[in-house]
Amino acid sequence: MTEGNIFSRETARAALNCILKAIDQSENASKIKEARDNAGNDMIKRMQFVFPIVMMLQMDVIKEYGFSEGRHGIIQFGQLVRALEREDAEIALLHSKVRSHFLPDIPSSSGASL
Repeated sequence: MTEGNIFSRETARAALNCILKAIDQSENASKIKEARDNAGNDMIKRMQFVFPIVMMLQMDVIKEYGFSEGRHGIIQFGQLVRALEREDAEIALLHSKVRSHFLPDIPSSSGASL
């Protein structure tokens, strides 16, 4: 973010909602679905194929909110969102929805025996 820009809760919510909208656009959604289908629940494959797609979409969105393009902007955005999600359940939910697009479903361990 450039100096003087304030990343508020409202801005975080707006950015996360825009990221989710970008992910849900038909062309992007089909790319992500194909990559997820190919990766299955293999975490390494998810990080190799799905994660980059989601991160590119996120980078495209957050630059509109004053973040620099590339790794530094993504890291800064993530840190600010994580700090805000501790105090704001809506931000935590939105961030969780974004992450769910590249993290595999983890089955509940309740009632499961090893």
